[in-house]
Amino acid sequence: MTANVAGYLLQLLAASWLGVEGYSEFASLLAVQLLCAVPALAMQNVVAREVVRGASSRAVRAMMWRCAAMVAAVAVVLIPVVAVVLDVGVWAAAAALGAAPALVILSGEQGILQGGNHFRALATVLAMAGTARVVPALLALALGGGAAGALWAGAAGIVGAAIVAGRIARSTTAAEDLPADTDAGRESGTRKTVGVVPVLRAVQVQAALMALSSVDLIVVRVVLDEVDASRYSLGTIATKIAFWLPQAVGVVLYPRMAQPTHSARAIRDALSVLSLIGVVAVLGAALAAPLAPLFAGADYAPVQGLLWLFALHGAILAVLQGALLSAIAVERTALAAVTWIGLAVEVTLMLAFARTIESLIGTAVSVAAVTTAIVAAVVLRAARTQKAAADPVLS
Repeated sequence: MTANVAGYLLQLLAASWLGVEGYSEFASLLAVQLLCAVPALAMQNVVAREVVRGASSRAVRAMMWRCAAMVAAVAVVLIPVVAVVLDVGVWAAAAALGAAPALVILSGEQGILQGGNHFRALATVLAMAGTARVVPALLALALGGGAAGALWAGAAGIVGAAIVAGRIARSTTAAEDLPADTDAGRESGTRKTVGVVPVLRAVQVQAALMALSSVDLIVVRVVLDEVDASRYSLGTIATKIAFWLPQAVGVVLYPRMAQPTHSARAIRDALSVLSLIGVVAVLGAALAAPLAPLFAGADYAPVQGLLWLFALHGAILAVLQGALLSAIAVERTALAAVTWIGLAVEVTLMLAFARTIESLIGTAVSVAAVTTAIVAAVVLRAARTQKAAADPVLS
């Protein structure tokens, strides 16, 4: 929760300090950074699953560093691409991509704690990481560093957070790992070697979700003018709140999803709780809408009546995230194809028909709703089938 609140504060203050002319660039670069966090999110889920299944911290850390090196190489290649697509400077594009390798390491350490059910230590790391990312960025904005300066400062904070997270994870799990110089330790390390391929499978699932949740912030700079693009970007803060608010649900239930005997019940519980929290988030956005111009400025008043719709978008995506997490937990990652199709449909409809803030968010909500309904139906059906197969009385 601390990390999420800090992130929302950063965006609100950035909207106020950069104004409607400059906030769109910052929001779009944040969307790119979110997409760059896809490998990190996949890393945490895979590491947590492998730890549940008995992999050692040594084995998963070796895999983490291999993946971080791969991510760093891809980030370098993407810098000029991002600069051209978003019409931003190379320095700004590099700032958005610069934190990606450190995020992989940070998320891997979080996955070790999550898979071991060390939720108190995990909460400490999450709060620390969110603060370390946001506080330097706020200082950079306050000192006039602009979007690029804020993102570089945040990247430096993430590097520091990854170092501290590693120390916390090692001290927390030290008693659980077998000594590497014993016969049992060497045998365990060999038997539980973790490859990169499971991470790549999980990456395409997380990539589909993050792309679907962020592509509107990229398209908006193509189809709207600078002022309306910034207004739309501010509205997506409500989307992010509704999307990330119930993040703890997936974090806590994910280890149970990865256990065959508890998977079906955990999936149903997760989707039910996420739906309930989504309803509360939409109602909260509708009630709090009149306060938006007070925090961000009168220039953003035109979107206050749409904040409930932005929140609905985030709430639907949160349910989709829960369903896709369950797919990663039981290694049914092919289900992400539905989300990729939804992404293609959304981008096509937005580029072809959306020319106003209302039509953009309406398209995003409609596509997300249909995609989530299909994915959730498939996941729940698979969960019922798995339960029936495990319980002869139900067969």
